[in-house]
Amino acid sequence: MRISSDEIDRLNREWDGRPPEETLRYFLGRFGNRIAIASSLGPEDQVLTDMLLKISRSARVFTIDTGRLFPETYSLIDKTNLSYGIKMDVYFPEYKMVEEYVHANGINAFYESMEQRKACCLVRKIEPLRRALSSLDAWICGLRREQSVTRTGVRTVEWDEVNHLLKINPLAGWSEQEVWNHLKNNHIPYNSLHDKGFPSIGCQPCTRAVAAGEDVRAGRWWWENPEHKECGLHRR
Repeated sequence: MRISSDEIDRLNREWDGRPPEETLRYFLGRFGNRIAIASSLGPEDQVLTDMLLKISRSARVFTIDTGRLFPETYSLIDKTNLSYGIKMDVYFPEYKMVEEYVHANGINAFYESMEQRKACCLVRKIEPLRRALSSLDAWICGLRREQSVTRTGVRTVEWDEVNHLLKINPLAGWSEQEVWNHLKNNHIPYNSLHDKGFPSIGCQPCTRAVAAGEDVRAGRWWWENPEHKECGLHRR
């Protein structure tokens, strides 16, 4: 399935700025079981998961377990499943690829260079994502324009050239405050690390707490320049 740039523009004119619940309802109706939310368990994804499952209890939700997540993140997977009565699909890296990477480069080679870090993300995140997306025509993400310098151009509806499917970002125009207000007002479960100075959470070795006033993604791959802080899941 290929959607033209004219159709992408038309969809953005129709859906940009609309309530995310309406956007989710439309695309869930359009794609059925060929659409899913890719959840990193961050606050945006928890908000979208809550909205999506209130529309349809059979909506598809998946996450990627890189093998190096925080214990608190695993607890949130459990809590989310129990809260909504679901079994989130969990995709893991191919063990042979992980073994080959570690054997060739070392267990923490991602600290040595951006190339090594991206190679690790390829093995632990991108390859599992490709498998997760292989049965879909569209995927839902929690990207927001305000999140970082690499995401200021995010649109509500995009064509994912890398994975060849539609990408829906219902919260593209939301502020961080809007996300947290919705999260708290609707009693949506979230990662306890957010209360300990971790606004953005990824793999444990690549995430640190941030100081007051720092950018929300300053704790992700903190040894790299801000314009490089993407793992490759959302190549633009």
